[in-house]
Amino acid sequence: MGVTGVRKALGQHWPEYLMEASGLGLFVFAVCGFASLLEHPDSPLRQAVADPDLRRCLFGLAAGVVTAGMVYSPWGQQSGAHLNPAVTLTFFRLGKIDPWDQCFYVLAQFAGALGGIVLGVATFGRALEHPAVNFGAAVPGMAGAGTAFIAETLISYGFMLAALVCTNSRALARYTGAVCGALVAAFVLLEGPISGTSMNPAGALASAVPAHVWMDLWVYFTAPPLGMLLAAESYVRLRGARGVVCAKLNHQNDKRCIFRCGYAQHMSGAG
Repeated sequence: MGVTGVRKALGQHWPEYLMEASGLGLFVFAVCGFASLLEHPDSPLRQAVADPDLRRCLFGLAAGVVTAGMVYSPWGQQSGAHLNPAVTLTFFRLGKIDPWDQCFYVLAQFAGALGGIVLGVATFGRALEHPAVNFGAAVPGMAGAGTAFIAETLISYGFMLAALVCTNSRALARYTGAVCGALVAAFVLLEGPISGTSMNPAGALASAVPAHVWMDLWVYFTAPPLGMLLAAESYVRLRGARGVVCAKLNHQNDKRCIFRCGYAQHMSGAG
């Protein structure tokens, strides 16, 4: 039964797995480019923008735009635009993803993130290796790993709760990508100095591998899933398990859905 389930999942849903891998890979690659342009000392943009807070604001805006773009992209419309093992785990906890799909989504996300960093190294080379850039790795700020853990938990909670509220509201669903992008931008600006604003175990690992930053990697493997699972628990207590329609962040399209989906029923009823 297990082998049959694996073959069925891979045979039917491999396009969604590939989209998740490619989407996160492109996001990681984009982060490499933004970090190199904004932080490398020889970059004309870095020289033109001396204020580190302003550079962080620009980085946040860029990351937010890419996040929103991924949600609204054709790939995101079909795969659900999780692009994050913590998001996939949360929807699995909510009963919206089959076990094998959850496993392959997570594997694809880690593979895609690592592929993105490889492409970034090949493209940006020594600029990405510079200590000021450090492969875009997320590291705790001056307050330490404990504070970074708390901060990552809180922003992951806020991100997932907002995503659940938006995706499960007929009035707000179309704005989910914009809300997610705006939150990423705001978190980078306001919370970035505390933890680096990762919220993504796969992305954190991808940057940590070439940067050789291992000591505090546990923060980025534990806090995002914890925060998002707590958000799911909060949402279920407020709206009930039936209040979660689907695992897609963008469902207002004609792309197929591989999840345990209640979107059609939701749109035809009160919501």
